[in-house]
Amino acid sequence: MTNETTQVAIIMGSDSDLPVVEAIFPILDSFEVKYTKNVMSAHRTPHDVMELIKNSENNGCKVFICAAGMAAHLAGAVAAHSTRPVIGIPIESGGMGGIDSLLSTAMMPPGVPVATVAVGKSGAKNSAILAVQILATGDDNLSTKLDEYKKNMRSEVLEKDKKLNS
Repeated sequence: MTNETTQVAIIMGSDSDLPVVEAIFPILDSFEVKYTKNVMSAHRTPHDVMELIKNSENNGCKVFICAAGMAAHLAGAVAAHSTRPVIGIPIESGGMGGIDSLLSTAMMPPGVPVATVAVGKSGAKNSAILAVQILATGDDNLSTKLDEYKKNMRSEVLEKDKKLNS
């Protein structure tokens, strides 16, 4: 979904990150959150990343979600150039099972925070929910939708418990 007014900008370091990142889209869609999605590399296209940050902010972006593997400097690079919240999704790649990207994303110096979620698809899903929670601090409609979402999660768990014990 692309729109002049973007609430969330999703940036992945490589198109190989898409199978993980695509878990974000249905969640943001269900909350009717407007987003953009781009492939940009902190290492290969650093000037383009800075331009994308500027354009996203000019179009109303409130939250960045960045996904990257290996050295995973994308979220940190975005956080260095923006005052908006940045959520980092470490992607499993290479031979370290995602530990390298987890540490690269999480271990930021003071003053340049990145809210780091779990490695992989569960992290991608949580990044979407966290972005919605951030946006909901100034949007009662989103806050109400989040309450309903959490009630539905509770109901699903209780139903599974009931099935297990019947």
